[in-house]
Amino acid sequence: MLFFFNSNKMFFLFTLFFSTLISISANSWLGCWIGLEINLLSFIPLISNSNNLLNSEASLKYFLTQAIASINFLFTIILNLFLMKNYFMNNLISILIDSSLLMKMGSTPFHFWFPNIMEGLSWLNCFILMTWQKITPMILLSYYFNMNFLMFIMIFNVLIGAIGGFNQTSLRKLMAFSSINNLGWMLSALLISEILWMTYFIFYSFLISIMCFLFYKLNIFYINQMFNFNINFSIKFSIMINFLSLGGLPPFLGFFPKWLIINYLILNKLYIISFFFIFMSLVMLIFYIRIIYSSFMFFSFKFKWFKIFIKNNFLIMINFFSFISLLGMIFSTLFFL
Repeated sequence: MLFFFNSNKMFFLFTLFFSTLISISANSWLGCWIGLEINLLSFIPLISNSNNLLNSEASLKYFLTQAIASINFLFTIILNLFLMKNYFMNNLISILIDSSLLMKMGSTPFHFWFPNIMEGLSWLNCFILMTWQKITPMILLSYYFNMNFLMFIMIFNVLIGAIGGFNQTSLRKLMAFSSINNLGWMLSALLISEILWMTYFIFYSFLISIMCFLFYKLNIFYINQMFNFNINFSIKFSIMINFLSLGGLPPFLGFFPKWLIINYLILNKLYIISFFFIFMSLVMLIFYIRIIYSSFMFFSFKFKWFKIFIKNNFLIMINFFSFISLLGMIFSTLFFL
């Protein structure tokens, strides 16, 4: 996706990439904090635009929230050097570090900034915020986490992500609450193993990239635009398949990483948590299907002078991967045989 950025922002994009490598390869908490700060300072020029007030407001909000999280993180790692080590203080330090990293990635209960900032960004920046910006906090979270605290947080992530999507007409806010819901699944995968988290993250990033690319090419930001525009049926069908896959419907590819997590929860007799996760995924599918219903079923006039065509090889590739996702259940079944 590098060709979507002009040459002025390519430097900040590469800095964003290397800041993540600095954080995850650091051998001290101070090095991790430096990487997080470089990440913050390289992402703000990507989202700021002097010609767009929404982008400027989003960049300011993002800077303030990330600066507060960075201050809390730095304060905690300095506090850890001077406090006496006992069971209570270790728990307190781990909760403070986890809270700072959760605020960095927009997790519940520090999620209030996330949908508002998403509303002021372009789809390409939304994609970076929902995927790449979560890598560093998630990996740092795996170094020093409080199990009971994170189990409580991941349940609330799944709940808030599912409920918050109702009454929303903005696709960017819907995708933001979808990201919060998937963050709960990613936290549960992180508590199980880093390989499972990486598997879930790769699948999630792949599906999100397709959705953001389609919405970017169609220039769609609200649900009512799905039936106001004369969109080609194959594009609508591609959006439908990827939304259902993102929701984790069993025949599609997006169900595979969720099935791995559910399988582990059931094997460890965590039946209530697994039932709650599945139920909230069904709730997520409600507003995914609402978007699809708006696109397919609502009546709209078709003007000959106003049509949307995407004559691009990337659309062919997107549809190819969309139809491949129909085979996801077959491949995932073979893994468990």
